[in-house]
Amino acid sequence: MTSNQLKQSRDKAGWTQMRLARGLGVTQEYVSLMETGKRRIPDRVARTAARLLRMPASVLPLPPTERLERPVTNAMVEADLARLGYPGLAYKKKHGEVLNPTAVLLSALALDNLEARLGEALPWLLLEFAEIDFDALIARAKARDLQNRLGFTVALARQITERNARYHHRTEGFRRLEEALEPSRLAREDTFGKRESSERILEWIREHRSEAAKHWNLLTDLRAENLPYADRDP
Repeated sequence: MTSNQLKQSRDKAGWTQMRLARGLGVTQEYVSLMETGKRRIPDRVARTAARLLRMPASVLPLPPTERLERPVTNAMVEADLARLGYPGLAYKKKHGEVLNPTAVLLSALALDNLEARLGEALPWLLLEFAEIDFDALIARAKARDLQNRLGFTVALARQITERNARYHHRTEGFRRLEEALEPSRLAREDTFGKRESSERILEWIREHRSEAAKHWNLLTDLRAENLPYADRDP
């Protein structure tokens, strides 16, 4: 969460600095210092402010690197996506900590046996949370050799912006993201989601995968036009 995000969200909510200070359990002077960038916004304060001012989850602090690198399960990814409001999992939403979508995306991309229905949700994270810090996302993806999986996810999101009027204004931004990832594209073949063991199935996927999957050297038959939110009207 940046100082500008805090101030703009407070103004949008119609809150005074004093009202926000009471909600955060700090002084009005401290709120002023955070909004002018003279004091950093502690993680605890950022979480409370995001809840009080109804800010998007993308302003939440990212967990430490070592926490992001902990193994996750499909059940954990499912729960995180449901808490972020993914429509396909709305009925699965349970109480728990809401995570920054960057953290959820990185954890899911690192999962070699990611279920197909969860993989379908990943471009939605990029589309729905426009405030994601993409520089941080790319840097953390590269650090874990996930740039090809991320590049493919970005390509799917960009293709959806070309199909879905709700997201048309995001097309160029995703093109720039693809360009930013291109120099670090890995030559080795990888998967996106479940790893198939049958060589016959792998050969079928190689032959029938999309151009985006070929470009990012991924074995997957996932296509933008098959995603449940691909053609939704605004």
